[in-house]
Amino acid sequence: MADQLGWRCKFGVVAPATNTIVQPEYDDLRLPGITNHYSRIVLDNVPLSDDAEFGRLIDLIKSSLEPALDQVMSCEPDAVILGMSAETFWDGMDGAEALKRRLEARCGKPVTLGSHACAAALEAYSTSGPIKRLGVITPYQPIGDRQVRRFFTDLGYEVGDIIGLRCASPIAIAHVEQGALRSAINRLAATGVDAVVQVGTNLCMARLAAEAERWLGLPVVAINVATYWHALRSNGFRDARPDRGRLFEEF
Repeated sequence: MADQLGWRCKFGVVAPATNTIVQPEYDDLRLPGITNHYSRIVLDNVPLSDDAEFGRLIDLIKSSLEPALDQVMSCEPDAVILGMSAETFWDGMDGAEALKRRLEARCGKPVTLGSHACAAALEAYSTSGPIKRLGVITPYQPIGDRQVRRFFTDLGYEVGDIIGLRCASPIAIAHVEQGALRSAINRLAATGVDAVVQVGTNLCMARLAAEAERWLGLPVVAINVATYWHALRSNGFRDARPDRGRLFEEF
C-alpha cells in the first residue's frame, strides 16, 4: 500500500537547523501526491564575518550531515534532496560528484544536490539559446564565492561578476530583503550576462526569480527552485507549475 499523502513520492530533505527558507519554498513547489520530510543538521547561529568563520561553518555542517541523512531515512523516502548549497559546490565538479556518490552509497537512494540542479537548469535553458556567461548571487564570504566560481568554470561557463552578500550569520541570510535581491539581479543583468544564478538555500528568492525572468527576458536560476525541479524531473515527475518560472513551465 502507498503512503496516503505521498502516494507518488516521499522526498527526504536534509537542511541546516538554521535554514528557514528552504522548507516553505520547497513546500510551495510540491505536486499532488508528493510530500517532503525534513531532517535538520544540528547547527548554531555562528558568526560568519570572514573566510575563516565561513570555513568553520562548512566543517560543522560536514560533520553533522550524515547523521541527519540517517535520521530522515527512517521514514523510508523514495529519494533525498540536500537542502543546502555551499557544501555541494565545494572543490568544484569533482567535489560535487564525490559528495553525491558518498551520500547515495550511504542511503541507497538517489540524492539531488543544488550544484547538479543548477547545472541541469542551465542546460535546460540553453535549448532556447546559448548560455556562456553567468552572473551569480550568493550570501557567502569570498571563500564560498570562489568555490561557486570554480564549479561553474569546471562546467565550461564564464563567470562574470559574483555579488557576495557576506551575510553575518546563517540566520541573517533569511533576513536579506527582496529589494536587495532585486537590485543584485538588475546589477548582474546590466553586465551583459546570459543568465543569473542565485545560490544559498536560505535566501528567499523563488518567487522573485520567476518575476525577474519576465521583466529581464533572461534565465534567472534560484537554487531552491532548480533543486526541487531537478528532484522531480530526475524521479520521473513532469508536471508543469504556473507562475513558478520557466523551469516549471517549460522543461
